Amino acid sequence: MVIAAAATPSTGDAPDQQSLFSTVSKLDADFFDAFNHCASPDQLQKHANYLVPNLEFYHDKGGVTWSRRDYLANTKNHVCGQFRRELIAGSLQVFPIKDYGAIEQGKQKFCWLKSGKCFGEAQFLVLWHHLDNRWVITRVFSYGHLPIE
Repeated sequence: MVIAAAATPSTGDAPDQQSLFSTVSKLDADFFDAFNHCASPDQLQKHANYLVPNLEFYHDKGGVTWSRRDYLANTKNHVCGQFRRELIAGSLQVFPIKDYGAIEQGKQKFCWLKSGKCFGEAQFLVLWHHLDNRWVITRVFSYGHLPIE
């Protein structure tokens, strides 16, 4: 577990850093649990609830998706019922953004649902906005995709 501190941390910031890391770690787990079960319409909707309507999703292989609606259509057509995402243990980092939210960064792997065999890994960055007492995703970057052999 890596917790990224601000450029000039003070000892008073440490509990806030740990709390933010715990919050974002739980958000990641819940968001991707819904992603991993998105063949179920209620889970796809749960996944959608984390995303702002004007979501920007940047994928090094697939290009840019400019809305939640288009992202969800792509997810439904190309992901749901086919593969799952797993966070690579120990890779998660969280960086606070003052008066906005947090950056979540880490590594992930993708595994076929039928065989369980993992076929690829990538790095990711998620921009979380703490808005109206809830956390929502505004930008996602998924990059550095490599096959697992």
